[in-house]
Amino acid sequence: MQTWLALPDGKEEVDPAFEHVPADMLPLVEDGSVSARVIMGSLWGVTAPTTQHSATIYADILMTAGATLPIDAEADERAILVAIGDASLDGEPLERYSLYILKPGQAMTLRATSDARVMLLGGEAFTTPRHVWWNFVSSSRDRITQAKHDWKDRKFPLVPGDSEEFIPIPEVPKTVSYP
Repeated sequence: MQTWLALPDGKEEVDPAFEHVPADMLPLVEDGSVSARVIMGSLWGVTAPTTQHSATIYADILMTAGATLPIDAEADERAILVAIGDASLDGEPLERYSLYILKPGQAMTLRATSDARVMLLGGEAFTTPRHVWWNFVSSSRDRITQAKHDWKDRKFPLVPGDSEEFIPIPEVPKTVSYP
C-alpha cells in the first residue's frame, strides 16, 4: 500500500527525503488474535522510529476471524482500509480496498469476519486545507503549479538507487485530485 502523507504548515518545503525502516525496527503490538505493526506515529503505547512532522497514526493490523479491536477516538482524523479479508466497523460491513473516513471523536469497534489485514491511518488535522494533484500535495495551488513545471524540467532530486526510471507527468492524473 502506497501512502502519501501531507506535511503540516511550516514544514511543506522541507528537503525531500527517503527513509527505510526495517520491519523488525517497527513496534509490534500483539493481543491474542490481533497483531498490529505501527509503521508511523504513536499508537497503543508504542512509537515507530519513522520520521513524522505532525501527530500521525499508521498501522498494519492482522486479525483472525472473529477478532475485535477498539478504535480509539483521540485522533483528529482517522481512516480504515480493509486490504485482505472481510471486516466490519460497529456492525457495518466494510468493502475491501475502500477508504473509510471515521467520524471524529467517536470510538468504534473493528471486527474481522474472516482473517483480515486492515490499515489504520490518521492523525492531527491541519489548520489550512490541502490541494492534491497527482503526486503533489500543498496548501498552495501556485506551489502545485510550480511543482508540475519543476517535475517536467527534472528539477526534483533522483530517488536514491533509482537514477534510471523517470515517470512523465500525466496530462490528466489517474489519481484523485482535490481542489
